[in-house]
Amino acid sequence: MIHNYFKIAFRNLAKNKGYGFINITGLAMGMAVAMLIGLWIYDEISYDSYHKNHGRIAQIMQHQTYNGQIGTQTAVPYPIGEELRRNYGSDFKHVIMSSWSNRHVLAYGDKKFAKNGPYMEPDAPEMLTLKMIKGSASGLKDPYSVLLSESVAKAFFGEADPIDQIMKIDNKFNVKVTGVYEDLPYNSSFRDMQFMAPWSLMEIASPWLKTNDDPWRANSYQTFVQLHDNADIDKVSAKIRDIKVKNIHKEQLKYKPEVFLNAMADWHLYSEFKEGKRIGGQIEFIWLFGIIGTFVLLLACINFMNLSTARSEKRAKEVGIRKAIGSVRNQLIAQFFSESFIVVAMAFVVALVLVLLMLPQFNEVADKKLTILWSNPLFWLASIGFSVFTAVVAGSYPALYLSSFQPVKVLKGTFKAGRFAAIPRKALVVVQFTVSIILIIGTTVVFRQIQFAKNRPVGYDRNGLVVLNMTTPDIHNHFEAVRDELKKSGAIAEIAESGSPTTGTWSSTSGFAWKGKDPSLSVDFHFNEVSHGYGKTVGWQFVDGRDFSKDFASDSAGLVVNESAVKFMGLKNPVGEMLTWNGTPLQIIGVVKDMIVESPYAPIRPLFYSMATGDGGVVNVKIDPQANAADALAKIENVFKKYDSASPFEYKFVDEEYAQKFFNEERIGKLTTFFSILAVLISCLGIFGLASFTAEQRTKEIGVRKVLGASVANLWQMLSRDFVILVIISCVIAAPVAFYFLNGWLQKYEYRTEVSWWIFVLASLGALIITLMTVSYQAIRAALLDPVKSLRSE
Repeated sequence: MIHNYFKIAFRNLAKNKGYGFINITGLAMGMAVAMLIGLWIYDEISYDSYHKNHGRIAQIMQHQTYNGQIGTQTAVPYPIGEELRRNYGSDFKHVIMSSWSNRHVLAYGDKKFAKNGPYMEPDAPEMLTLKMIKGSASGLKDPYSVLLSESVAKAFFGEADPIDQIMKIDNKFNVKVTGVYEDLPYNSSFRDMQFMAPWSLMEIASPWLKTNDDPWRANSYQTFVQLHDNADIDKVSAKIRDIKVKNIHKEQLKYKPEVFLNAMADWHLYSEFKEGKRIGGQIEFIWLFGIIGTFVLLLACINFMNLSTARSEKRAKEVGIRKAIGSVRNQLIAQFFSESFIVVAMAFVVALVLVLLMLPQFNEVADKKLTILWSNPLFWLASIGFSVFTAVVAGSYPALYLSSFQPVKVLKGTFKAGRFAAIPRKALVVVQFTVSIILIIGTTVVFRQIQFAKNRPVGYDRNGLVVLNMTTPDIHNHFEAVRDELKKSGAIAEIAESGSPTTGTWSSTSGFAWKGKDPSLSVDFHFNEVSHGYGKTVGWQFVDGRDFSKDFASDSAGLVVNESAVKFMGLKNPVGEMLTWNGTPLQIIGVVKDMIVESPYAPIRPLFYSMATGDGGVVNVKIDPQANAADALAKIENVFKKYDSASPFEYKFVDEEYAQKFFNEERIGKLTTFFSILAVLISCLGIFGLASFTAEQRTKEIGVRKVLGASVANLWQMLSRDFVILVIISCVIAAPVAFYFLNGWLQKYEYRTEVSWWIFVLASLGALIITLMTVSYQAIRAALLDPVKSLRSE
């Protein structure tokens, strides 16, 4: 019996190749989208699962009140690790102090590479369950040691054994390679950790850490912990809440610090906080793309259902005969479901091919390294379940509808589908285009939001501005000589040092007071120490006052502030105003326009600039506008290598760094565009199939109308009208739904565009034009048919 079902199903597909092609192609596209999104979601929810202890690992974080708002940060004070071990040791299996994973220069012989890595305490490899390829995970117990990732070890040593080889870090310390670990996967929070150096080595390099008279004041490090198996993370988090309150000076209590544990499982998906509350994060995109994938697959299923029910009259006699010779309804339902399963099975194979073809481009857009999980039983289990679900959804309506025909009416020729039979099909078409139009509107709004933020004034000149992060003090120690040589070469217009790059802030500070300040107000301002010439290098735009100058020795106690700082402090005539910073008097000498250094979607925070007292760590170079950029960079490289031969020459254009701030939104926009195009294509496939069938059904009517004088335009209008009406209904439904969700999405941005009315008009017109183009081929083809041929059987 089952064999017979499948034989008839294959015959029907072979007999109706056009409809079969539309069904298989539409379903394959929908399944491919669902499969890509499924792989993406699996990668997201399995983030950090590489680390076997990820369910017990957490990071120490804190809430603090600054500038009238509660902020959440990962930076914590230096002594917190020892405090946790001493007073709460029974709750933790590991407590690991760590620096940030910064760029450092590793050298071995003539080979020098800048790599990312932190200073961490010795138990870190065990806590993170690094897979050691060579050496020992306990290698960091020696202060002068280093662990390398597999790729870094290969870059330095090739196939030779790196263990016990001596390397140099930042041209300062000789360290011995004590271990090589497997490169961490792309979906690990530590994926950029290319080497690991001992925490004790950093303490040797910074002896002031242990002699600092107020070590709890500065928040400069990270702390990771692994809880004991019997410890409850919420209870432990509540227990350590006041650990800072018990150790800081009284004047710092106004910041209201609250320490808590942030579980590794939440680092990626629930990383956003507002006013001390977790408000979401990447989980929003999982829901977004999960819903999109479901709807795109639903669109493909709708095509199958629509085309199957539209052809009901052609299969009515088959159903009537089967029932007349004894077939029961359950057998007919099984027959139609078997056809559905065959179509879905073929579509699944095509979908796998499509996914293989699309994965490289999808990975590039999504910033992933996804692969089809061929050897994962879960993948095949999910795929089979997913295919069965699709087959049931796609085949349910046709199976139940077609199997319900009355054999007497069908065989007597009195069966008619009825005037209301087309209503379900029309409703499904409306659903298809409603989803497609919402996606089109959503894509437009996302890109408008990106463009809106890109057009926001940045407050400085990005053209020809290059930033170089210095890991050694050599350039700083010869800065004037470097500047003079580069100026004479004609490569640069200006050069300056700073404590933070132009597109970010690495430092913030409190302790500021000014006339009229509320004594209870706790503040935290961005702070950047710069050298002379910084303003000319980045193109400061002065609102009031002047730049730092070598002609004024008093500028060592001077400040240049941004407009947001003036506004926050409520200063009417800021230039000349005196402030104090932890008791040290400082004078405002200039006010510059706000510069976007953080998110271009957020309000700009107060920012203070002071004269640098030491090595800034960042060199900012303005390439001479008259010089060729490639030639200028070659000259800059030669001069830098002359004075800092130990470091590789690595630079970044500031305009490219600024563009990275839009990466997340652009990724969403590109992915939504990709899904929107596929949704529209699937909808058009369905419309094309229905238009083809409608024209076929009305062949004789068209012939009669032509004989009676109807023009091609009249017939085209007649055949297109129904579809145009359905699309208009879709537009009416889609507009308020899209507005509701998109307006809600935009609220998360302080600096945002508006959902303008013309976007809905444009999307609606686009949908109408696409529909007319899809329908017109079949309509005009039918209208041009010779009426003699269409009426000859009459």
